[in-house]
Amino acid sequence: MSERALMEGSAAMAESAVRAGCRFYAGYPITPSTEILEYMSVRLPQVGGTCMNAESEIEAIGMVWGAAGCGVRAMIASTGQGISLMQESFAELANAQIPVLAVNMCRGQGDYFQATRGGGHGDYRFIVLAPASAQEAVDLAQLAFHLADKWRNPVMIMGDFLLSHTSELVEFRPPAFPELPPKTWAITGANGRRGITLSPLGPPEKLSTDIAAALAAATAKHAAIKAEEVRAETGHLDDAELVVVAFGFPGRFAKYAVRLARERGLRVGFVRPISLWPFP
Repeated sequence: MSERALMEGSAAMAESAVRAGCRFYAGYPITPSTEILEYMSVRLPQVGGTCMNAESEIEAIGMVWGAAGCGVRAMIASTGQGISLMQESFAELANAQIPVLAVNMCRGQGDYFQATRGGGHGDYRFIVLAPASAQEAVDLAQLAFHLADKWRNPVMIMGDFLLSHTSELVEFRPPAFPELPPKTWAITGANGRRGITLSPLGPPEKLSTDIAAALAAATAKHAAIKAEEVRAETGHLDDAELVVVAFGFPGRFAKYAVRLARERGLRVGFVRPISLWPFP
């Protein structure tokens, strides 16, 4: 059964993450992402989850890394310099194929290249999603956890202060994604099972001593992700002489501007990438 509520974008995204199975959140207060931490500090204990206010962003991503390595759906959010401090851990998470959800609530500029090119060391990519509304943030938060587990790859949601602080009517619908295989790679502490050591060389059932081959395996899925996970909203491209491209919340303004231009007889179309990587 679906439910409707009037919520700020940050709170709506956090609630959607909880409903998608997120049970661990760690963060450090920094605007405009602090509201996610505040919401999770109240909401996660209600469902048996854990929320940690860490000493800094570096400790926070380490906590999320540990929880995700145990098979828990884990999430972190920050902005700007906080995301920069996490880059080494982001690279290691991607190379170790550990799924997490990172939310980047951007400030004045969007940190686009950092998110889509990989800000740390190593040839890695995050799947990057950019919601344009609180409702889309709700939907993409659920999708993000599914994609992270499906591809064993970190996912980033790119938002901004407008998305974070704008209140809109949202609808929470039960997730409807195909069932995923069990996380046999996770450290679960199950009695009677052989010991597992997570390694950047690959999952425990397919360990390799060839680091180059292991890293190649971690990046080989990029082509498949590009083939399957491209998402975009487009309009008026059939006759367009000029195309406006904008992502996230500003994409709403661009869509409105295109409508006004067409009312004046200008052949203008628009493209709003929903997946920033893979790019449409």
